[in-house]
Amino acid sequence: MPPSVRLPERTGDRPVNTKSAAKRLKRRRNVEEFQLLETRVREFDGKDITAFSELPLTKQTAAGLHKAHFKTLTDIQRKAIPLALKGRDVLGAAKTGSGKTLAFLIPVLEILYRKKWTAMDGLGALVISPTRELATQIFDVLRKIGREHAFSAGLVIGGKKLKDEQEALHRMNIVVCTPGRMLQHMDQTAGLMLDNVQVLVLDEADRILDMGFRKTLDAIIENLPKERQTLLFSATQTKSLSDLARLGLKDAEYLAVHEAATSATPAGLDQFYMITTLPEKLNTLFAFLRNHLQSKMVVFMSSCKQVRFVYETFRQLHIGIPLLHLHGKQKQSARIDITAKFSAAKQSCLFSTDVVARGLDFPAVDWVIQLDAPEDADTYIHRVGRTARFEKAGKALLFLCPSEEKFADGLASRKVPINKVGQKNSKKQSIQNQLQGLLFKDPELKYLGQKAFVSYCRSISVQKDREVFKLEELPLDEYATSIGLLGAPRIKGLKNVDAAKTKEIKNAPRGLKALEGASSDEEGEGEAGSRKDVRTKYDRMVERKNINVLTAHYANLVQDDGADPDDEGDFLTVKRSGYDSDIPDPIEMPSKTLKVPGKEIIIDSKRKEKMLKSKRELAKLKPKGTRLVFDDDGEAHQIYELQDEDKFREAGSAETQRRKFLDEEGKRVKEADIWDRQLAKEKRKERRRAQKLRAAEEEAVIGEGSDGDEFRVELVPYGGAEGDHLGQDEDVEVERQPKRQRKWFEDNEEEGEAKEKAKKTRGRVIEAAKAPENLEDLEMLASGLIE
Repeated sequence: MPPSVRLPERTGDRPVNTKSAAKRLKRRRNVEEFQLLETRVREFDGKDITAFSELPLTKQTAAGLHKAHFKTLTDIQRKAIPLALKGRDVLGAAKTGSGKTLAFLIPVLEILYRKKWTAMDGLGALVISPTRELATQIFDVLRKIGREHAFSAGLVIGGKKLKDEQEALHRMNIVVCTPGRMLQHMDQTAGLMLDNVQVLVLDEADRILDMGFRKTLDAIIENLPKERQTLLFSATQTKSLSDLARLGLKDAEYLAVHEAATSATPAGLDQFYMITTLPEKLNTLFAFLRNHLQSKMVVFMSSCKQVRFVYETFRQLHIGIPLLHLHGKQKQSARIDITAKFSAAKQSCLFSTDVVARGLDFPAVDWVIQLDAPEDADTYIHRVGRTARFEKAGKALLFLCPSEEKFADGLASRKVPINKVGQKNSKKQSIQNQLQGLLFKDPELKYLGQKAFVSYCRSISVQKDREVFKLEELPLDEYATSIGLLGAPRIKGLKNVDAAKTKEIKNAPRGLKALEGASSDEEGEGEAGSRKDVRTKYDRMVERKNINVLTAHYANLVQDDGADPDDEGDFLTVKRSGYDSDIPDPIEMPSKTLKVPGKEIIIDSKRKEKMLKSKRELAKLKPKGTRLVFDDDGEAHQIYELQDEDKFREAGSAETQRRKFLDEEGKRVKEADIWDRQLAKEKRKERRRAQKLRAAEEEAVIGEGSDGDEFRVELVPYGGAEGDHLGQDEDVEVERQPKRQRKWFEDNEEEGEAKEKAKKTRGRVIEAAKAPENLEDLEMLASGLIE
C-alpha cells in the first residue's frame, strides 16, 4: 500500500466504511488541487513562456490541448490568456491566423471550472460571432479542447429549427452564437435566463460593434449582468470609447501584439494589385484561373448576384478547375457542405462574398483574389487573411479600376505592403463572345447577368469613400457588353450617375436643347434606315422574350419605348439604345364600342378585345341581378317586400288584421286536416284490398293431401264469358264458402266414396306432356284424376 494513503483505524467494534472514506479522501484532494490552482493563477506573471504546459491550467484543459496537438503558444495567446485567467477584461488585436480563438476559449473553460459551474447553474459563457461559418469553426475548436470537461456547450445559429434549439438551450453552460439568432431566442424562448452569465466573448468585435449589429448587440447586452468578464478579439480592434462604454468594460487591457510590426498582414503574404478597366475584369480573371489550375483560390466579390453569375458562366465555360460558390443567400446545409468541400480540396476555386472574409481557417489556400475592391482597409486585411495563416506562405491579388487607384495609397498608410503588377499580353484572353452566346441560349442566365450588373452598381454607390468609388466615372455600358448583355440596365434611385451631365443638360437654353433633339432624331432615322436591310442575331436576341417562369421579372427589367426615364413604376429597366430602331411601330387598330346594360365600353386595343371574348370577363361588366322568390302560384316576388304604412292603416288596425290572419289560417288548417284524413282513409282501404287479393292467390295454388293418398286441386270459379278472369273488377270480393258440418244421424258417404276412389287410384301416375298453362289444361288434368 502506498504510504500516502491512510485508512482510518477501527474504533472499538464498529466497522469502517471504506467507500465513504475514499470519497472523503477524493474531496480533500480536489479541494487541495483547487486551492493550488488558484494560487498558481494568482502568482503567475506570464513572462517567458512558450508552451501551453507552462500555463496554470486544469488537468482537463491540458489533456484536451494535448489530444488536439496544440503545444506552442502564439504572441496573442501568451499575453491574453494570463490576463483573462486573472479575471481582467481584454481587448486583443492580432494579425489574421495568429490563434485568437484559443486565446478566449481556454479562459472560458478555466473560469467556469474555477467557479465550480454545473448544469444546474445554467448559462455561464456567451461567445458571439458575426457569421455562421465562424461560429461553427469556434464550436468545433471548443469541442476539441473541452472534451475532458463536464460542461455542456451548444451552437445557436440561423438556418436550423428554432424548436430544437429551445429544448436544449436550458441545459447549456457555454453557447456559441450569432447575434440575430441569440436575440430571437431571448424574445421567443420561455424561461431563458442570462442573469448569471460570467463571461462574454465577442470574436471579430469591430464587425459586431458596427452599424450592422448595433441594435441587436445593445438588446443582448441589456439582458446580461453588469458584473461579468468581457473579452474582445479581432484583427482590426476598435478603440472607440463609445463602443467600449456600451459593453461596460472595466479597466480593460488593450493588447496589440503586432502594433509595432512593420506590416499589418502576415509576413509570409505576398500582395499585389493590378489596374484593369471594368470591362476587362472578367477576362483577366478567366485568364488568371486558366494559368493557375493547380492552385487553391478564394475569389471575393461585392454581392451575391455577382457570385452566382460568375459561378454559373465559368462553370459552363469548362475552365478546368473545380468551382464552388458561397454567399449569404444559401441554405445553411448547403453552406456547411461547400465549406467542408473547399477545406478538403487540394485544387479548387471558391467564389464568395465577405461572408467568409473573417476568421475562417481554410487550410492551404494559395491565392486570395479580390475581383471587387473592399469597402475599406480593414476589410482588405481580413480578406487576405484567408491565406498565409500560422506563419505559412500565401499570395493575394487585388483588381482596381483606374478610378480606384487611390485605394492602394490608403493601404500603404495602414502598413500593408502591396506591389503593382501588370498583365502580360500573351496571357490575355477575351470571353465576351462566349458569354453572349451563353446568355442568348439561356434566358435565366441573361436575367441573372442583369441582376449582377445592378447589384454591382448599387454596391459601388453605397460605399462611404466617395473619393475612391465613383460610379459616374465607370464605363457601365461597356461593362454590360463585356458580361454578355446588349444593353446596360438602368438603375433607378441612383442620383449620382451622370450627375454632371444631367445638370449641364438641365441648365442649357431651350433653343439649344430643341436643336440638339432635332439633330439626334435625324441621326436616329438614318441609322434605323441603314439597319433595316441587315438583321443580325443580336437584333433577334434583343427582341426575344422569356417564355418561362422568369417572364414577369424580365418584363420588369425591360423599358418600353416611350417610357419616362424618371417614372418610378418599375425598379429596374433595360435601355435598348441602338437596337430598337428597326422594330416597327405597333399598328393602331380602330376603336370599337361594346354596349352593356348601364354602360358603353370602348375597345381600343387587341388586349381588351381578346379579354371581352371571355364569358367571365363579360359577366363582370354586366350589372348584378336582383334575387327573386316564387310563391305557390308561380309568381315572382322580391325576397323582402315591405308594405307601405298608409296601405297598412287602410286595411284596419293591427289587432283587427291579426284576428283576420288567425281566422284565415285556422280555416286553411281545418281544410288541410280534412283532406289529410280522407287521404289516410283511402290508403287504408287500398291496403285491405291488396291483402285480400294476395290471400286469394295463395289459396288457388295450395293443394291438400295426406300421406300422398289424396291430391286435390281447387279451381277458382270464373265468369261464363271467354276472356273474363279474376281480378277484372276490383270491387268484387271473392269469399270462400264454409264447409257444411255432418249431422249425427247422417252417414259419412262422402268419406267412404273418397276412400274407394283412393283405392282405385292408388299407384296410378298421370303424366302430362307439359305443365298446365291455362284453365283448359287444368280441367283436363282434373278429369284424368276423376276417372
